[in-house]
Amino acid sequence: MIRHLAIMGIVLITLTLMNICAQKAEKSIGIQLWSVRDDMKKDAAATIKQLGEMGYAFVEAAGYSDGQFYGMSPEKFNKLLSSNGLSFTASHCGHPLPDKEQWEATMQWWDKCIDAHARAGVKYIVQASMDKKGYGSLADLKRYCDYFNAVGEKCNAKGIRFGYHNHDKEFEEVDGMVRYDYMLQNTDPDKVMFQLDLYWIMKGGKEATAYFEQYPKRFELWHVKDEMELGQSGKMNFEPIFKKAALAGMKDIIVEVERYNYPPLESVERSLSFLMEAPYVK
Repeated sequence: MIRHLAIMGIVLITLTLMNICAQKAEKSIGIQLWSVRDDMKKDAAATIKQLGEMGYAFVEAAGYSDGQFYGMSPEKFNKLLSSNGLSFTASHCGHPLPDKEQWEATMQWWDKCIDAHARAGVKYIVQASMDKKGYGSLADLKRYCDYFNAVGEKCNAKGIRFGYHNHDKEFEEVDGMVRYDYMLQNTDPDKVMFQLDLYWIMKGGKEATAYFEQYPKRFELWHVKDEMELGQSGKMNFEPIFKKAALAGMKDIIVEVERYNYPPLESVERSLSFLMEAPYVK
């Protein structure tokens, strides 16, 4: 009887792992590690293991500092991910807009940053926000666009795509121009892609699909987000957005949960299940 139960337990574990692998093969969905930031601080290895077991395919980091990721070398962090069936696809990091005196030092910072990400095998580096200069005049925003073009050129040289992630302030007007439109019009598509946060564009009062129509192929990464867990607020209608994925130029989707009804790891698992079960997510 005990032997029979043990065999049944092994079978159930095997079937669970097979189901995870099947899900990953069917849908490649990433997780922004900011969603589980406290868990990453407590035990990064255990957290990564749980995310891999849930069925996530890759991660977007939010823990780069001084050449390391969550206190690990690029190689060590990549090994931790790969040993749990995860790829290191994207990373949030960045540096505020420098003035003329700080330009060279900032470019050196980027050289070190990009080198670390190249060693880790990252495909995308994404700056997650701007400082107050970016939300000031159009002249300052133009300086940010020129800065992003310069960083994007450096990333290209290492085989990495550079991009920018929005919040809701980008959809405010300054001098009669919506900031986000200005950024799209004043960055080089070959050097700068955009990671569209689907929740924040909604909060900013704009439609993602309208931007896909006006600026096709610019939105290579998406943050798929809701007020809390995906699909629970009733405010996000993801289906028409996903139907325009090809027009947008979407390459990868990334779950981000910033507020929770449940412990963070449970929240991101529920969010993954929502996307796995959604027929419009291919």
